[in-house]
Parts: sequence; structure tokens; C-alpha cells
Amino acid sequence: MRIGLGIVAGENAVTFVLLGPGTHLLDDDTDELVDGDDVSRFRANLKELGVPFHVETAAIPPDATWNADGHPVIRIDRDEAAGLVRNGRRVLVF
Repeated sequence: MRIGLGIVAGENAVTFVLLGPGTHLLDDDTDELVDGDDVSRFRANLKELGVPFHVETAAIPPDATWNADGHPVIRIDRDEAAGLVRNGRRVLVF
């Protein structure tokens, strides 16, 4: 997320896609994740810039604390995610 934020800051178009367990980057408590203490700060910066997350609908947790900050989310399925990758000029995958 930090790398993507840096790319966005350079006024480049960036699409964030969260699949499977990656959707937990929008959990309210991310302290257990690698660099989890920084995730909320990165999310806030992306939200301020109006950058949405494309999130796999089937992987969205039912927990009410998921995306508690109300970050913009575009729900997608795996085929739509594949299309975003296929049509991207450059792709970074983590």
C-alpha cells in the first residue's frame, strides 16, 4: 500500500485491488499485519486523494468493523480483477 501511495503521489493512475485475505487491509484493527501500524495512515492518505479500493466481493468479511473508516470501495469479482490486471500498463502484485 505504501508503494502504491508513493506512485499516486507522483500523479500516476493507480488501481488498488484486494483479493482474498488482502481485504483485511481495510479492517479496523490492522496491528497484527506486517506494517499494520502504518496501514491506517496510508488508507487515510488514499481516501483523502479519492483513491478507491477494488475489493473482491466474495472475500469481504461480514465483520461490522471492516472498512469502518468508510474508504471508497468498488466491489468486483475475480474475473473483473483479472481484467484490471490484463489491461494494466504495469502491475505490482503482493
